[in-house]
Amino acid sequence: MPPTPKTKVKPPKAEAATNATNATNATKFAKAEPRGGKGDAGSVKEQRARSDEPKPASPAKAERNQNQNASAPVSRAGTIALVGRPNVGKSTLLNALIGERIAITSHHAQTTRDRIAGILTRDGTQFVFLDTPGFHKANHKLGERMNEVARAAAQGSDVAIFMTEPSTRQTPDGLAVNATVREDDRSILAAIPSGTPVVLVINKVDKISPKHLLFPFLEAYAKERDFAAVVPVSALKGVGFDAILAEVGKLLPQGDALYEEEELSDKPVRFFVGEFVREQVLRLTRQEVPHGVAVTVESFDESAKLVRIAVTVHVAKDSHKGIIIGDGGKMLGTVGRAARLRAEELLGRKVHLETFVRTTPGWFDDAARLVDMGYANDDAPAQRKRAGKPRMTPGKQGSKKPKKGPG
Repeated sequence: MPPTPKTKVKPPKAEAATNATNATNATKFAKAEPRGGKGDAGSVKEQRARSDEPKPASPAKAERNQNQNASAPVSRAGTIALVGRPNVGKSTLLNALIGERIAITSHHAQTTRDRIAGILTRDGTQFVFLDTPGFHKANHKLGERMNEVARAAAQGSDVAIFMTEPSTRQTPDGLAVNATVREDDRSILAAIPSGTPVVLVINKVDKISPKHLLFPFLEAYAKERDFAAVVPVSALKGVGFDAILAEVGKLLPQGDALYEEEELSDKPVRFFVGEFVREQVLRLTRQEVPHGVAVTVESFDESAKLVRIAVTVHVAKDSHKGIIIGDGGKMLGTVGRAARLRAEELLGRKVHLETFVRTTPGWFDDAARLVDMGYANDDAPAQRKRAGKPRMTPGKQGSKKPKKGPG
């Protein structure tokens, strides 16, 4: 994807529905904890299919919004791609920056399979962070698609955050930091257009003491690219977040907001429900099982007080099916309960979640299966509308009134 002028920010289009027989519930959801005052977020032209259903928001959130003083209108807005190797902390950083745990995390590499936008609006600036899959050596079509998603985000964003972490070794004199650039890091940096400003974020610096041990490491990376800023952080301990926002905010193009302030992501609610189920599988299983799991949302009905959702967990082998179900269904019950609680927290309503398990051999290396499961190559961001052109405001289309959801 060729880079666009920096004044043309491209919020992403929604992915294909995870099941052809069920329309995607494209309702966007609201932040549980606002990170800034209510600003003039401007109008947003919908670039994806959406329903007329309201955005999920708790009464407490609405009350907080009413009590807040209006902040300055948004004057800067843009997309920021979070790129790096698997397991360097990109998803943890996204969750910490926006103040909500929307991106799933686990100890397994390649947990993130999609481009996930996290939206933060504060102090006259709207940050649209794009969490991406870690660049890796792909062994199947799913891996190839994940790399392409990450590459497209890096090439199409206004700013890139390149995230890495120092590797260390023990010497007779104590701890030492390796002052070399990894080849995979070098390849990732090369995938970012030369005209895109890059902020180098060094994660897990809390493990390095004394801090001057980082100097040779930083000097080595500085030779690879002219970074707009270098920010050391600890994503788990909450160190360095304000510095990231300050440095990135200066690099974003001037312009009005891409999304309304209460929006937290461009993904539909049902996408996150599927991710919540997959997260629990990742956390509770080992070896090859997690990498062969996908989740599709078969039905999503929020027309009644109780939201009814049915999902299917796809596994690559029959032997994995028994592991997911567990003795007497205990494992599947544990997965379902934890995912249901996350879904209820997101929706602010009670949820009835049905979970099924199905063997779908070789789905991760089958192009047609990947599309059926929602892994289509359609995450390219859409361009911001040119100034002076009319744009559609979602709130003016009756989206505030509760409507019957797909099911």
